[in-house]
Amino acid sequence: MSYRDTYEAWLASPILMEEEKAELEAIKNDDKEIESRFFDQLSFGTAGLRGTMGMGTYRMNIYTVRHATQAFAQVILAEGPEAVQRGVAVCYDCRNNSPEFARAAAQVLACNGIPVRLFESLRPTPELSFAIREYGCIAGINVTASHNPKEYNGYKVYWEDGAQLPPQHADQVAKIMKELDVLTGPQLGCATPAPITEMGAETDEKFLANALGQVYDQAAVDKVADTFKMVYTPFHGTGYKLIPEALKRLGMKHVICVPEQMVIDGNFPTVVSPNPENPEGFDLAVKLAKENGADFILGSDPDADRVGLMVNTGSGEFKVLTGNQTGVLLLDYLIGAMKRTGKLPVNPVALKTIVTTEMARKVAEVNGLKCFDTFTGFKFLAQKKDQLESSGEGNVIMSYEESYGYMLGSFVRDKDAVTAAVAMTEMAAYYAGQGMTLYDALLALYEKYGYYSERTMNLVMPGLDGLKKMAVLMANLREKPPVEIAGVAVKEQKDYKDGSVVSVADGAKSAMELSGSNVLRYEMADGTSLIVRPSGTEPKVKVYILANGTSKEDAEAKVAKYAAWAETLKN
Repeated sequence: MSYRDTYEAWLASPILMEEEKAELEAIKNDDKEIESRFFDQLSFGTAGLRGTMGMGTYRMNIYTVRHATQAFAQVILAEGPEAVQRGVAVCYDCRNNSPEFARAAAQVLACNGIPVRLFESLRPTPELSFAIREYGCIAGINVTASHNPKEYNGYKVYWEDGAQLPPQHADQVAKIMKELDVLTGPQLGCATPAPITEMGAETDEKFLANALGQVYDQAAVDKVADTFKMVYTPFHGTGYKLIPEALKRLGMKHVICVPEQMVIDGNFPTVVSPNPENPEGFDLAVKLAKENGADFILGSDPDADRVGLMVNTGSGEFKVLTGNQTGVLLLDYLIGAMKRTGKLPVNPVALKTIVTTEMARKVAEVNGLKCFDTFTGFKFLAQKKDQLESSGEGNVIMSYEESYGYMLGSFVRDKDAVTAAVAMTEMAAYYAGQGMTLYDALLALYEKYGYYSERTMNLVMPGLDGLKKMAVLMANLREKPPVEIAGVAVKEQKDYKDGSVVSVADGAKSAMELSGSNVLRYEMADGTSLIVRPSGTEPKVKVYILANGTSKEDAEAKVAKYAAWAETLKN
């Protein structure tokens, strides 16, 4: 069936509502738009679905959500009656259409005889991971597009461990989706649906108790609680309720919330992008912090799984900390706090992804911890944590990735802005008690562990042409692996697809522990690591530059040099 045939079938379908058909009628003379909406189904991967909202098979809408849920239901049904009866937890964020999409997913599951636990209203993503584990569910669904622009929505799926779906199950869902008609495939009308039970305050309480169980030095907070001030923003999202409550229970007396951004709104009216990685989103928070003499600012993304910080540099100006810097600060702090309070476990381990700063490894190893790398994504960090802890090889005290995601404790298997907010506030309070800002603390870490600088370049390649460009770029780099980049010799070429390592000097080949992902890495003669990776959820290729140097300026100069090279890859 051609994209045009599929378009005509949707227009003629009795299932679509009049306003939905009107949206399709409006594009009848725009063949390029019709193709972009109907050339394929949205691809289902281990991160689920993500796309712009609208009518079409390649858009996020109630029909594509039902379609994916039917395929997922069939994977769950194949696990047998016992697994099915454990049910599925369903959660959603603040985005436009998220409640409708979540209820549609719940109804399809119920019509397939699968019981559902549906959150009564929007909740943070990590609370879904927690609920799956807490209630022994077989799986979970979360309607969210995380920190993407307002036009997007998404659909994430989780398995019984509370982590995102393992690849074999994701492949099975994708296969079934290809076999099912998007409009007529899902089970909708049924005489005896399985029950849909609402979750609410009781689950919140259990989750908060676990988050506050990650506090290691309450005395440090109590010491400064009367004077320490901080600003918090949820960027119009799901952190608006639980994060201020968690900080209050921590003992913080002056948590000043940005009033305009405490309003739930899927249009994100006060920010260009609801992403704590983008400094301009913090403009209102900075104004409030300056007016109130606050020490630091904390912001969580719309589904409250990522968290970003801005810190007072001491002069009243505020500086964004990168995810790498925040993670290094937190790792160093947790090790110190656990040692001070006698809570450091035996065989302590830190986990990070391959694109996260090598400074984390330095901090871990100097303090006697092992540090392991995984592929990008918390399902891999969760997998590694489970493997190390079940085998007795190590106890993970923290897992993180550079894109503002942190996982603490054992009650979630995903990044968690709620628990991270508690830990980061404890850390900021501890340093305030020492007469230091977090910025002072960061500078002290560079003195202790060496100077590191990182940058992530996003080479945006939108549309159908973009997907082709991304594939060609990766193919060219594999066909002619660079032996020199920006005038510096490449020492090793690493391909995470097959796990191969090639030494450029003598051509010697060896193998890495990790393989099976479309990622290339170059270890440079000057100690810099360059990583090239197509995004799995957005139309862009990411280039990560991980540098270190003899001084801050030296490390930053290396980053600037390789950033210029990265820009040439777009051509």
